[in-house]
Amino acid sequence: MPPPGPSVTAPAHLGHIAGRVEGRLRSLLDTERDRWSLVDPALGEPFDALSALVLGGGKRLRPAFCHWAFVGAGGDPDDPAVVDAGASLELLHAFALLHDDVMDGSAQRRGRPTAHLRFSGLHDDGRWRGEARRFGEGVAILVGDLAFVYADTLVADAPRPARDVFDELRLELNVGQYLDLLGAASGGVDLDSARRIASYKSGKYTIERPLHLGAALAGRLDALREPLSAYGLPLGEAFQLRDDLLGAFGDSAVTGKPVGDDFREGKPTPLLAIAIDRADAAQRRVLDTVGRRDLDGDEVARLQEVLVATGARDEVEGVIARLLDQAVAAVPAARLGDDASEALVELAHYVAWRDR
Repeated sequence: MPPPGPSVTAPAHLGHIAGRVEGRLRSLLDTERDRWSLVDPALGEPFDALSALVLGGGKRLRPAFCHWAFVGAGGDPDDPAVVDAGASLELLHAFALLHDDVMDGSAQRRGRPTAHLRFSGLHDDGRWRGEARRFGEGVAILVGDLAFVYADTLVADAPRPARDVFDELRLELNVGQYLDLLGAASGGVDLDSARRIASYKSGKYTIERPLHLGAALAGRLDALREPLSAYGLPLGEAFQLRDDLLGAFGDSAVTGKPVGDDFREGKPTPLLAIAIDRADAAQRRVLDTVGRRDLDGDEVARLQEVLVATGARDEVEGVIARLLDQAVAAVPAARLGDDASEALVELAHYVAWRDR
């Protein structure tokens, strides 16, 4: 049941930015692995796990938004400071993914076993003492903490306005994560709260704040904050809505996560909130299975059918299209120059219609 809508490939410039950021990440993580392995060879394992996640895939959207805001604000595209900022954003994202996978009990990330399962397996193989699950989750949290610290070091020399943006970004991410956990645990799914969670947990830290970070690095945040938000906020919401659709209907071979995991985790998404609001009694009984960890493929398929039959899927697709138009229409007012403006429009279409 693939998502409707046009198929959009990643812009070529996204690969160029990703290559520079990945080179910086590889250099940092290899150096740190070698350094700490001299203290104890066992320390290679957590660094290997972090490298496997950080360098094993990812769209590198956050560095791209930071880069084009920096360039559009007058920054030199070859300045290593914006590469470091992009690498920092990717490490912060890795921190969030590692912790999120522990919180959600996820089994797969980017087509591979999640870090906590990797280390619980190491515990089992070694026949070590204690509980393998607790060991695996504890190590995964520590690997996430390493990513958080290294993210901080990469922007340590950034100007104060850029540091302020980075700090706010991190606070918003954590606040959004708490709201997400609370919504999943309480089972309270209404459209307003679901949109708020999506904004703080994902949308703002994926698009709006990286844009602000780029502008701050170039010394023009005050002038560009509002026009960049006019583009970044609607696009950030569209990004998360697409994520929700991919979680419910995507191809796991492409997304790298089992389809239906959002159902099993009880994620309070706008997609689900719309379906609940429109469901009849029979459809509500199907929707009441959301949050069950043992949902099988047939039960996931029935949930998908309800999302289609209630019109929730079509509604979300329509909202994404409207948000995309709103974001694109905001680009000229920022006056970022032709190259940055064209790149941001291309990124907007990719974000809205991507398949992973």
